[in-house]
Amino acid sequence: MADSNVKKWYVVRAVSGQENKVKNYIETEIARLGLEDYVEEVLVPTEKVIQIRNGKKVNKERVYFPGYIMIKANLAGEVTHVIKSVTNVIGFLGEVKGGDPVPLRQSEVNRMLGKVDELTVKTDNVAIPFTLGETVKVIDGPFNGFNGTVEKINEEKRKLEVMVKIFGRKTPLELSYMQVEKI
Repeated sequence: MADSNVKKWYVVRAVSGQENKVKNYIETEIARLGLEDYVEEVLVPTEKVIQIRNGKKVNKERVYFPGYIMIKANLAGEVTHVIKSVTNVIGFLGEVKGGDPVPLRQSEVNRMLGKVDELTVKTDNVAIPFTLGETVKVIDGPFNGFNGTVEKINEEKRKLEVMVKIFGRKTPLELSYMQVEKI
């Protein structure tokens, strides 16, 4: 029996739009057959997208590679067959007809997972849309509707310090890019 501890990342092709279902099917099958030692992780890379709908921010997860599911596994024994026989699984990426699935190279894994990590932090990566001294309108939070001037820009955190006049007094507010808009 091969050593079940050596696991590599593989990419499974699935019917597009069914990625999360397929992920669940695979996990259920693996558990049912007691093969958890061989399959460490089943991952559908998604990115978080913030959409503004009717003035409300909606967090949506969008599948980053439609039709692909990443699996960290040791494809020993019947594991390959089990995964392939799951509903809506088309097969492994990179397998030669009748050959074995080809694992991803570490650099590819880092790129795909790094993508995912980066994406959880960044929301629609836009260049800094604001300039110092610019007047902006607050569109979110308790000061919704107030105008203020941009005093500081923190690129890394995607935050602005906006000086807003409240009851005749200037008050600095820390707001994210998403909470203000250009006038």
